[in-house]
Amino acid sequence: MNFDHRRVQIVLALRRLGVTDTAVMAAMEAIPRELFVPPSLRRHAYQDATLPIGYEQTLSQPSVVGIMTQALRLTDRMKVLEVGTGSGYQTVVLARLARRVYSVERHKPLLENAEARFQDLQINNITTKCGDGTIGWKEQTPFDRIIVTAASLDVPPVLADQLTIGGVMVVPIGLESTLQKIVRVTRTMNGLETEELRDVNFVPLIPTEVLAKV
Repeated sequence: MNFDHRRVQIVLALRRLGVTDTAVMAAMEAIPRELFVPPSLRRHAYQDATLPIGYEQTLSQPSVVGIMTQALRLTDRMKVLEVGTGSGYQTVVLARLARRVYSVERHKPLLENAEARFQDLQINNITTKCGDGTIGWKEQTPFDRIIVTAASLDVPPVLADQLTIGGVMVVPIGLESTLQKIVRVTRTMNGLETEELRDVNFVPLIPTEVLAKV
């Protein structure tokens, strides 16, 4: 299967779906997305579809990855927190655009697989840990940008507090049973400013203490 050709095709599709940032499109074209999905699903890697990666988690469709990344307005001087490493695909997109990415994943097997992919791709500006992403990464604060790859009921205040003034967080907001909204949150001297970007459907953001009671 010609995955190189499919990477080019997905970039053309991204433009039609609202992704216009050339740096984001170049990053996504350069990354072999087929490496981030189970072997049985690789033929679907470049479809604009959400794909399961195990542990009831998913790899977001390319258009959503592109729109969320574009919404961050990244530069190569920025430090980014990612909540939810998943397969590591979004992490690698971020790493191609930012100075350093800190990524938190609560499922250790998913994190270990993602770390192996980072090593195979020789990406060295990603730092990871297994833990509860809902509390962020206090030891590394503040962050210029934060991206949350699971749906929250509201803007997570703990994460917002870990942004620099002028920093941006992109997060899906809404109930699991309904369509959610991708929201861009900007921290200002006077509080938080929010902007809704588009409808989306994500798995829920669940704190570790909630999981322990299930």
